[in-house]
Amino acid sequence: MQKKLTKGALLDERGQLAEAGYSTSLVKDYSRAAIRAGRMRIKEWDYYLIYNNRFGVALTVADNSYMGLLSISFLDFERGAEHTESPILPFTMGRLNLPESSEEGSVHVRNRRSRFSFVKTDTERILTASMEKFDAGLPIRMKIILTEEPQDSVVIATPFAEKKTAFYYNQKIVGMKARGMVEYKGRKYYFRPEDSFGLLDWGRGVWTYDNTWYWSALQGKIGAETFGFNLGYGFGNNTAATENMLFYGGKAHKLEEVRFEIPGEEEGKIRYMDPWKVTDSEGRLDLAFTPVLDRSAFTSLGALMSDQHQVFGWFDGTAALDDGTVLPVRHMLGFAEKVRNKW
Repeated sequence: MQKKLTKGALLDERGQLAEAGYSTSLVKDYSRAAIRAGRMRIKEWDYYLIYNNRFGVALTVADNSYMGLLSISFLDFERGAEHTESPILPFTMGRLNLPESSEEGSVHVRNRRSRFSFVKTDTERILTASMEKFDAGLPIRMKIILTEEPQDSVVIATPFAEKKTAFYYNQKIVGMKARGMVEYKGRKYYFRPEDSFGLLDWGRGVWTYDNTWYWSALQGKIGAETFGFNLGYGFGNNTAATENMLFYGGKAHKLEEVRFEIPGEEEGKIRYMDPWKVTDSEGRLDLAFTPVLDRSAFTSLGALMSDQHQVFGWFDGTAALDDGTVLPVRHMLGFAEKVRNKW
């Protein structure tokens, strides 16, 4: 049995998690001022992934205290190609003013090369972003509107055993409808709500130095209903709860433990583009994952290191809801990733 969060402050007077567990909404109140860890360890980000079966974009605004990040990825699933640019902003230390809730507030960040704006209204999330000299000397520009936010999301409050004032408070909103346009290399790409979806990864916390995580998400339609999932493990102490959840028609269905079987991982020679298996501890999830694109990046700079593999591909198999209903997952696009960061 996993623990559900109750309403209240996220951190106590010592800057420690008041409660670990999960929820389907932001029942805990995050406050940057309540953090008692060193200011250089605070990490905050908003990450959006918008896609259909042909192309997608990923947008990140991150304030990791000693460095900020503005990132755009253009993903071409038909060609199995991608391009990412991630300019660094040194020593942001909270100056990006990321909101303390995903439910209200806006993000506005700009520098000489890039402009990002994430605006939350009562009914929409309006995303505008541009970056000069994005690819082959040409810019990228976009405006995307996300609507029909589902009733349920996955929210998790995770402690770290190594440090009492370290924590991760995270919300994943999966399966919003997307419409808009991206201009890339002189061509216009259109998102239409009948086949385009967006997710938000909203993260706030204090992380320990060396962590590896596994994360997977999918969004699309099964019949007339929107279906998606969020799966993850590998970081922090998740004995109170996992972040594993199915979404069908906007309602959440909680899973226990999950596992990614990545070819070659046990031998230390991972073959990310070979087929994977994704299963769970209760026999409710049985998925084959066929990769088409590995959005990989490796950075090593002094004490900092990041080794990222966000692999996009097709999921096939079955997923069972809380009431035992088994849904067929047939050639649905999503991603599964393994990331190690020393940061």
